[in-house]
Amino acid sequence: MVAMITTTTPTVEGRPVRGYLGIVVGEAILGANIFRDLFAGLRDIVGGRSGSYEKELAKARQIALDEMCDHAASLGADAVVGVDLDYEVLGENNGMLMVSASGTAVKLS
Repeated sequence: MVAMITTTTPTVEGRPVRGYLGIVVGEAILGANIFRDLFAGLRDIVGGRSGSYEKELAKARQIALDEMCDHAASLGADAVVGVDLDYEVLGENNGMLMVSASGTAVKLS
């Protein structure tokens, strides 16, 4: 994983954008077995929340962000601006969850 400035805003304060390098994306997919394992451990639920499920989602989100940043670094970017996270249910019987991170790779002044 490369250290990369990431922001949901279109700019980085105090660092003007010198060039736009293109859209970068990272994705992670949680398979059906993860859901089965998580629901088998529903003892984890406290106050309507599942710690195991949240942990898996956090892991998938980090994988997607890391892949996006690695892609940006391969283009020579200093930052990724306009970052957006999306969660989609996929597959037969909605058995998989995809987390995607996207943004614009930029060179900063």
